[in-house]
Amino acid sequence: MIERFLLGVRTLLRGFGFWRRQPGAMLLGLVPAAIVWVVVLIGLVALGVSLPSITVWATPFAAGWVEPWASLTRTAIGALLLGGAIVLAAVTFTGLTLLVGDPFYERIWLAVEQDLGGEPTGRGIGFWRSAGDAVAFIALGVLVSIGVGLSGFIPVIGGVLAPVLGVVLSGRLLAWELTGRAFESRGIPADERRALLRSHRARLLGFGVATQLCFMVPLGAVFTMPAAVAGATMLARGVLDDAAATAAAAHPPVE
Repeated sequence: MIERFLLGVRTLLRGFGFWRRQPGAMLLGLVPAAIVWVVVLIGLVALGVSLPSITVWATPFAAGWVEPWASLTRTAIGALLLGGAIVLAAVTFTGLTLLVGDPFYERIWLAVEQDLGGEPTGRGIGFWRSAGDAVAFIALGVLVSIGVGLSGFIPVIGGVLAPVLGVVLSGRLLAWELTGRAFESRGIPADERRALLRSHRARLLGFGVATQLCFMVPLGAVFTMPAAVAGATMLARGVLDDAAATAAAAHPPVE
């Protein structure tokens, strides 16, 4: 399992290596990522500025508490809210960037497909389908961020569990979303895609966690996004190739 997890991490590194093969397409991929990153950053800064007021509003029960318990409680709740917001920011960034930058990332996707040999019969899923997927993806991110925030209230382990859970769950979501184009362009529905990925969970998680950690570095999301699109296409192709090899082994041609 650890080997497969590390294989997923290396897949993201291979995505970064695609800068050498297609620097023009990868450079264009920075444009939508930078635009959306600025919007998301403004939202996070606004939340950070208003966080003290929000925590006071959310904890009226602590108004009469003796210090330092009131301040400690509000600080802890503020940290959990901020942690959940960071998870949501990563998901929102990915969904909006893929939507806004669809033509740019389609070039990266096709370049990787051709580099690996061959390409799918379809050329994309269309703007409105992309918009619907982005809304659904962000909505799921909201649920995950709420769950991460609530996990922080678990006694003793909550302070450690919440950030770890946030990275793992958001990474899983990112990997699922980023690999979508390679499957959907081949007409593979979500349930079949889920079945294909089931035996590659550790690899998918390694890729997603590595991507999420890169997103948490200042400006990391902007520079990682083109590499994540390239790496996700490589990962999806690897899964599809493995499935084809397994099917061929199970049903050898009759001479």
